[in-house]
Amino acid sequence: MNVAISILGLGLLILIHEAGHFFVARAVGMNPRKFYIGFPPALAKRTRNGIEYGVGAIPLGGYVKIPGMHRPAAGDLDVHFGRAVAEDPSLISPVEELRRRLEHADHAHARQAVAELRDKIEAVELSPAAAKSAERGVTEIDDALGPDAYWRAKTWKRVAVIFAGPGANLLLAVLLFAGLFLATSSAYRLGFVLGADGQGGATRVVEEVVEETPAAGSGLRAGDRIVAIDGRPVAADGIRAGISGSEGRPLTLTVERAGDRVEIGPVRPEQTGDYGFGESLWQAVRVTGLVTKEIGATIGRLVTGDGREEISSPVGIVQGSSEAADRGAADYLWVLGLISLSLALLNLLPLLPLDGGHIAFSLIEGVRGKAVAREVYERVSVVGIAVVLLLFLIGLSNDIGRLGS
Repeated sequence: MNVAISILGLGLLILIHEAGHFFVARAVGMNPRKFYIGFPPALAKRTRNGIEYGVGAIPLGGYVKIPGMHRPAAGDLDVHFGRAVAEDPSLISPVEELRRRLEHADHAHARQAVAELRDKIEAVELSPAAAKSAERGVTEIDDALGPDAYWRAKTWKRVAVIFAGPGANLLLAVLLFAGLFLATSSAYRLGFVLGADGQGGATRVVEEVVEETPAAGSGLRAGDRIVAIDGRPVAADGIRAGISGSEGRPLTLTVERAGDRVEIGPVRPEQTGDYGFGESLWQAVRVTGLVTKEIGATIGRLVTGDGREEISSPVGIVQGSSEAADRGAADYLWVLGLISLSLALLNLLPLLPLDGGHIAFSLIEGVRGKAVAREVYERVSVVGIAVVLLLFLIGLSNDIGRLGS
């Protein structure tokens, strides 16, 4: 059951991501053509105000189709209409007319040529496969030539639409953290923050020691690895509970520091009161900053060849969130917030086809004052896809190793 909850939670994060793109696109005048809960093919669908809303057969995440993500190119015609032209040579003339218009960037007349090609396709007999490909091509090229096409929009609109996906995940993470801080009843703390692992959970390594807290006064340092509380070995997910449940009783921490074991304390945890809304929001922003810093450090270590073991795939993400669900709703929501934040940050990497890559190219085109050639997009996308696949395979191998052990 917890595995199913974890999978649905991950799907919800993807749906929220796509919803961010969808609503901002509508707000700036790019009218999305489709919005699905789940991925196509559609189990049910309905068109309203020119937008096809549907429920997909693959019940994970969501899908949004924004018109004209790329400037239409003459080379697209071979992909869409090659089979139809082979079956009925009478289509050669209207296809070539459209090709000439696209090659000369005559987009106003190109849309007229699309309409003429559509009429011609409807008048000839084609095989189902050729007809489907041709109809899809006419629709996509017509959308890309429309005034609400993505590539035609101003730079700030394009950046806003693309950033809205990661932004929605980032906002959700902050709201989840703030809600959890707001809901936390009085507890006890020492005043330190643990680092995060590649699955969104905590490690036993102290990331930060807060000034003017019992931890700071006891001599605890950033980089210390907590291995025991009051002489009892403790796992990463038991440190918070062990301190919070002390009811103020002095505790002794055993840490590993520079290869040695050091005893810290006894140190008495301080009682924390309930957080108000403002303090909860501030703490949420603070946690978001700490996790962002840690994820950035992980990516930096990957560039230098280290940090491989910190990468996780969706398999590990589901495993980690499932284990958190075993510990209770609060832990699960914490991990869900961390995963949402991770999705936001990873999507902002400047690699195509990730959102960060589209943002980078939109800014480059805005500075140049003209579009980057389609061939450049495709070549950079190949590199980006290769990097993403490599990270996925590394994460998957790590997860299989963890599951095996």
